[in-house]
Amino acid sequence: MDPSAVTLPALETFDAALPHGITLACRACGPADGARVLLLHGFPEAAFVWDEVMQRLAAQGWRCIAPDLRGYGGSSKPAEVDAYRAKHLVADVAALIAQVGGSPQGRLAALVAHDWGGAVAWNLAAQRPDLIERLVIVNSPHPATFLRDLKSDPAQQKASAYMNFLCRPDAARLLAENDFARLWTFFTRMGATDPSHPGGGWLDEATRSRYRAVWSAGLDGGLHYYRASPLKPPTSPDDPIHRVEFPPEAVTVRVPTRVVWAEADTALPPKLLDGLEAFVPQMTLVRVPGATHWIVHERPDFVAGQIAQALREPATHTTT
Repeated sequence: MDPSAVTLPALETFDAALPHGITLACRACGPADGARVLLLHGFPEAAFVWDEVMQRLAAQGWRCIAPDLRGYGGSSKPAEVDAYRAKHLVADVAALIAQVGGSPQGRLAALVAHDWGGAVAWNLAAQRPDLIERLVIVNSPHPATFLRDLKSDPAQQKASAYMNFLCRPDAARLLAENDFARLWTFFTRMGATDPSHPGGGWLDEATRSRYRAVWSAGLDGGLHYYRASPLKPPTSPDDPIHRVEFPPEAVTVRVPTRVVWAEADTALPPKLLDGLEAFVPQMTLVRVPGATHWIVHERPDFVAGQIAQALREPATHTTT
């Protein structure tokens, strides 16, 4: 059968009103009785980036839900920077899991996350392993290895220097200027508009229109993730990051975890994977040469395939 002739499942939208006053605008796909898969996006994106992946998984029987995270798109956008601290972001996802339902044990079949969504997912998996059967991370650094390299690796400090720009009080205004000219470079400098680039050509006018709609709803929410986090390249010897420490037991993930890493990610180089097994004892690592940070756009079939493979593997949590 010609794959192009296959009709993919339809997408739905709904608002999830959480008990602590936050509402998350969600996209969903798949049978109502399917095992739940929750997918979290990063910056400067929104839930729609998972559409193609969700449709491919839904066609295999899984029920997929992707929220606009707090501060993005159609979701609640608290004005205070402190509202974007990790504990609040984790609370949003935990409450959403409780609302959308999981297995008879109350767990998701899988939590899937990219970029900033991954930062939330790493924390939730370490703190609330009871909520998920499996974790799938796509190009999102574990907090322990990211902290290590931000403190000591000049190459990572240079690669992450943009984070300090995004923390500027005028960052939203500057990013919105000239039809979001600075934001488009997050994609275009990695070949997103170049059909000859491996995985390139995905940033067409239809996709640009979807991003414009998200960005026009407000940029400060997404920027507050950077402002609220202590994990930024140091700019002076007394920078707060030098005082940050993560006790290993607080950041160790004891659920089966598949890490998919696009190796041509210029912001998050593969060195961040060094030593990761110490914090993720049940890890399967999949390296993807040539793919960039935007692998979810570049290779949705591959990403969906990796998630499906993880979902078909046994899920046993470790306890020590």
